[in-house]
Amino acid sequence: MPTTDPAHDVLRSESQPLDVFFKPKSVAVIGATETPGSVGRTILQNLLSSPFGGTVFPINPKRNSILGVKAYPNIASAPDPVELAVIVTPAASVPDLIGECVDAGVKAAIIISAGFKETGPEGAELERRVLEKARAGNLRLIGPNCLGVMSPLNGMNATFAQTIALPGNVAFISQSGALLTAVLDYSLREKIGFSAFVSIGSMLDVGWGDLINYLGNDPKTQSIVIYMESIGDARGFLSAAREVALTKPIIVIKAGRTSVGAKAAASHTGTLTGSDDVLNAAFHRCGVLRVTSIADLFYMAEVLSKQPRPRGPRLTILTNAGGPGVLATDALITGGGELAEVSLETIEELNAILPAAWSHNNPIDVLGDAGADRYAKALQIAAQDPKSDGLLVILTPQAMTDATATAELLRPYAKIPGKPILASWMGGETVAAGERHLNDAGIPSFAYPDTAARVFNYMWSYNENLRELYETPQLPTDPGVEYDIARAEQIISDVRKSGRTILTEPESKNLLAAYNIPTVETRIAATEEEARRAAEEIGYPIVVKIYSETITHKTDVGGVQLNLKNADAVGAAYRAIEESVTAKVGAEHFQGVTVQPMVSMGGYEVIIGSSIDPQFGPVLLFGSGGQLVEVYEDRALALPPLTTTLARRMMEHTKVFKALQGVRGRASADIAALEQLLVRFSQLVVTQPWIAEIDINPLLVSPERFLALDARVVLHPLDTKEEDLPKPAIRPYPVQYVRTWIAKDGESVTLRPIRPEDEPLVTQFHETLSERSVYLRYFQPLKLDQRVAHNRLIRICFNDYDREIALVAQRQLPGDGHGDIVAIARLSKIPGRSEATFSLLVSDLFQNQGVGSEMLGQLVKIARDEKLDRLTAEMLSENYGMQAICRKLGFTLTPLPDMPQVTYAVLEL
Repeated sequence: MPTTDPAHDVLRSESQPLDVFFKPKSVAVIGATETPGSVGRTILQNLLSSPFGGTVFPINPKRNSILGVKAYPNIASAPDPVELAVIVTPAASVPDLIGECVDAGVKAAIIISAGFKETGPEGAELERRVLEKARAGNLRLIGPNCLGVMSPLNGMNATFAQTIALPGNVAFISQSGALLTAVLDYSLREKIGFSAFVSIGSMLDVGWGDLINYLGNDPKTQSIVIYMESIGDARGFLSAAREVALTKPIIVIKAGRTSVGAKAAASHTGTLTGSDDVLNAAFHRCGVLRVTSIADLFYMAEVLSKQPRPRGPRLTILTNAGGPGVLATDALITGGGELAEVSLETIEELNAILPAAWSHNNPIDVLGDAGADRYAKALQIAAQDPKSDGLLVILTPQAMTDATATAELLRPYAKIPGKPILASWMGGETVAAGERHLNDAGIPSFAYPDTAARVFNYMWSYNENLRELYETPQLPTDPGVEYDIARAEQIISDVRKSGRTILTEPESKNLLAAYNIPTVETRIAATEEEARRAAEEIGYPIVVKIYSETITHKTDVGGVQLNLKNADAVGAAYRAIEESVTAKVGAEHFQGVTVQPMVSMGGYEVIIGSSIDPQFGPVLLFGSGGQLVEVYEDRALALPPLTTTLARRMMEHTKVFKALQGVRGRASADIAALEQLLVRFSQLVVTQPWIAEIDINPLLVSPERFLALDARVVLHPLDTKEEDLPKPAIRPYPVQYVRTWIAKDGESVTLRPIRPEDEPLVTQFHETLSERSVYLRYFQPLKLDQRVAHNRLIRICFNDYDREIALVAQRQLPGDGHGDIVAIARLSKIPGRSEATFSLLVSDLFQNQGVGSEMLGQLVKIARDEKLDRLTAEMLSENYGMQAICRKLGFTLTPLPDMPQVTYAVLEL
């Protein structure tokens, strides 16, 4: 059975869980009425006039018929099974109605009614009851408080909008029903078509992730545009978006850019993060394109469906008027783009076809008397320049300009590989016909050149983000080996047992040391004499700081004394700190001092930190550090966990990163090592969930070393339950599935989840496969260059561990620090079901060693750990080895009735 994407198994053609909302065979309107202008009447009328081919049942206990259609007193009395219920009754009645729907076997419901959690505690309790009843019957819900669902491709309109959207290839999801109707009106005027039009409401059940998964699998949807007010299930959204964004653009406009509000934070990090900045980091991490206007939502959906993404930020502007070219340039540069340098070869070719007065630079001004031929020839030459990543053609209607003929001659350039072409035909009726020709040819046209330049900036930054997300990171040390997780857990446990939530500076540094983050030597001195003795042993100059189990900001209480050069100075510092702390906050907050060497700077101070965002859980921060960290606000945010690539991209968004690379004759810091340090810090954050806030400030970064000079850690309140601890929005590396196994020949093999860093090893693995092994796995022959293409391997190596877990079997080779991969097994969850598929491939050099049985057995264990109900696979009937492994583990094997050459394996868990 051939596959379209050999990196993943293709599921058998089955109805998707959300099909019932878009392709129902029967719909009941509960609360249907004939009252003019009512929601119940409008929805019923829309459904009755929809050509979707399903049966419509009005439900109203007080009417025998509505709009000429027989009505029924309740859902149970409908003469045929109902797949979808649309509920428009008062909120208080909805829980019982959902119960009736469950009893009647209804698969899904759209709750139009308002009056739920937005009204307060009573409404929230109604929602709880609704969800409880729905889940008891596995009934899916959209809403409450929504406009409904349209499926324009099959004509279904289960909304109370005045009309249905035009059919097309854009899916639009909105949390605001009012905005959805406004966009509907706009789309009808602009002739924008939709594959789906969904008002998602309060997202009691079906959320962003569910719909992105569904629409991502819909072949008729080319792009997904979203109006968002709240993120809801952050992990579900990010997981779905990261998967779908590789193949379909997801474009979001998010309302509400207010910050979370001031945090009573003991760490600097908490004062530097805000909700909108975190949201930007989250969108960046999952490949979502965020825009700031409704118009840009649809501009980008159109452009990304018609034109290739630019490889970089360099734009070539071709114009017949200088002013519009300057406006486009300003918009381009302001948005981060660049004017492409015009090569000497291109200038020489343009000299041959343009008047001597042309601009000889970019923007390429072909002058006001340019005819269609001159435009076309200039564009042909400019398009071939390798220093350009995209083209913008501007036309202003002048006396000798033929806007329509020029547009016609640009048609051949509508599809330039890897180089988008945009147009701005400025004017009204004079250029309208030309605009139509451009748009029909697939060249997006904009009324104003600055709009086109802004769109190009969105395009290249979007492409750059996707490229960065899936750039292969450096190989790290094996997870779990370089971290002393048990030691870190013990430090935190001891602090909590003592009744504290704030770690002392020495405890904080010991925690960092458990993750191989270098810290300055720090000794505790409970008396002045101990401080003197410690200073003598360490060596001068010395820093003395307050040691306290309650104070974190030491400088606020006069708790730091620097550059102490002898014992008397140390003694005086001890007394000064004790007196200052006693006067400012009380003697009970003074437990002595810490003594540490005075480190000569010779580098830069940076801050690394993490705090909790209420939507996304732990968030990482990197930026300029020191006492003025809040003043400079030079920082970048990211979601953990990090790879080395993501760590570098995070640093690149700060100003201090340029300094770290070496300025004014200074040597560069070891950037690669700093990437690894950030990766280790991110692992600390995700593996120690009791940490609420942590920062290293400053971390000294110099060409010779990194050194944490100070650190503070704040834990969650003592009364927090473990199950209530915030979880990372992106599931971290599942270290619990790392184990050692001994093969039949006695060789030790590590079984572990795959990592993005494994791409080179996976390439080598494919080089060991025979044509027979490839055919049995993928149901078709695949050449090596196809199997190891980067765009394919990223789908194998970059796992979202919430959606899939691929295991590799890795053995060590003499003299090789990384070893080689001898087998890969994959468990892929099916969105919307408690079910997963599996696949397995073993190197020909390592077959018959028992690794296949061991890895499939591990996948079965993982499936049970993940609380799945079913594990399935399809395999060729001639794949006897795989079938034997399945039988050994209890799978049931049956030939597929319609494809006898394929065997279906299933294990009920």
